[in-house]
Amino acid sequence: MASKLVLGPILGITSDTEYSWLVMTKPNVNQLDLVLNGNAVVFTKLGELTSGWVWRASAALPLTPNGTTHDYQVQLDGELASSAAGKSSWQFYQPGATEEPRMAYCSCNGFSDYKLLTSTETPYALWSKMQKLHGESPFSLLLMGGDQLYADSIWTQVTSLKSWNEQPRDKKVKAQASKVMQQQIANFYGNLYVDRWNKQPFADMLASIPSVMMWDDHDIFDGWGSYPADIQNCEVYQAIYQEAKRHFELLQLRGTDNPSLIPVNGARTHFTTLLKFRKLNILALDNRSERTIKQVMGAAHWADVIASLATITSGDLLLMSAVPVVYRDFSFAESAVDATPWEEELTDDLKDHWRAKEHEGERSRLIMRLLENARMREGKTVILSGDVHVGALGVIRAECQQQPVQIHQIVSSGIVHPAPSFMQWLGITAVTNDDVEYLDEAKKISASMIKPFGGDKYLRCRNFTTLQAGTDGKLWVNWIIEGKDEPVYPIQ
Repeated sequence: MASKLVLGPILGITSDTEYSWLVMTKPNVNQLDLVLNGNAVVFTKLGELTSGWVWRASAALPLTPNGTTHDYQVQLDGELASSAAGKSSWQFYQPGATEEPRMAYCSCNGFSDYKLLTSTETPYALWSKMQKLHGESPFSLLLMGGDQLYADSIWTQVTSLKSWNEQPRDKKVKAQASKVMQQQIANFYGNLYVDRWNKQPFADMLASIPSVMMWDDHDIFDGWGSYPADIQNCEVYQAIYQEAKRHFELLQLRGTDNPSLIPVNGARTHFTTLLKFRKLNILALDNRSERTIKQVMGAAHWADVIASLATITSGDLLLMSAVPVVYRDFSFAESAVDATPWEEELTDDLKDHWRAKEHEGERSRLIMRLLENARMREGKTVILSGDVHVGALGVIRAECQQQPVQIHQIVSSGIVHPAPSFMQWLGITAVTNDDVEYLDEAKKISASMIKPFGGDKYLRCRNFTTLQAGTDGKLWVNWIIEGKDEPVYPIQ
């Protein structure tokens, strides 16, 4: 009888040839081994959570001319281990040295409230579609752009937080996070990861496609980083954040010694990563660890990102930004809400966008740095975003140089979270616009939303995307959606 893993395996990648395997076990395990293509690799214990012990194994797999399918198993104290679903062997595909990797991108893997969960007939339908596509032609990389976990139920499931929330504001910000509260918060995150990440077929995809993850607000709770300073910095909020961060570091980042973490100036306060995979440079921005109403990334973080961009001198760039850099303009709604009784209630929704007035300077800085890098590198630049629960396509055009530059943005959201209802979407479009935006006085740099081929301008349905370079030199992006349409766009 195979020994049961609490969670996993979760397959990751940290460089062109370095792969990692993560599992969670019950406590008091003496030895854990990865059996990769018949050879044993010893797991190292990364940390202990209330839900179990977290282990990681790593292996460098040399590049070969042709693609390779690798088989692996896990042994727990000398016995074959199985997943929660009863599987005890897995395989994954490593593309050949000159092969164009086939990738998938997704975000928003959950539900923001219980009503959405119970009213969704097939919650994991898109994961089933990915599993089918993977069986037909394997993916080499799974990019997950935020909200891999929806932790918003923390406010109703953690009893001490329910009691805290019922207090007046002045008492809430002064309250201490008791040991009982801290323990309940730790139990909540640990149990939530185990419950949600063991769901099929999502769990099979985590074990079968090497993934790169970056968190967003729901991995902590809705709107994290976009609340007023007194509540954001209070002891209870910070206790929640620290526990969410600990679980993120272990289960999504797979350890703070992850070699894809970009070098920092001084102490590490963020988790932005850079992965070089074949001809691709994948830069995943951490836009939550330092986020406040006034900033998205701190000064040292910006310096680290700029230094990392300077090292990207060839190939194509995929920049992961959970919140879309190019999207509808919420400034009318933002100005209407300012200084009204509803300001605080809606602050986290409106201030979360890159186009919020407090973040416009940082957004411009990011765009200008990306344009500068694109001119120097002479390769494609694609922003991968999610968050907004629709699929969409944006483009930034710079015509102010002898060599025009374009940056495309792919929005794919959510793979599990439903799209806005028809009435909700009417409300969004009533207080926003998607007019062409000019980013300089001469109107030579513009940002706009454009329509993919074979689909609506905004794909108001659940979706994920596949990305692969074609023989024509274009990056072909396909939105896999719930519905009859097959949206596609070739990026030159």
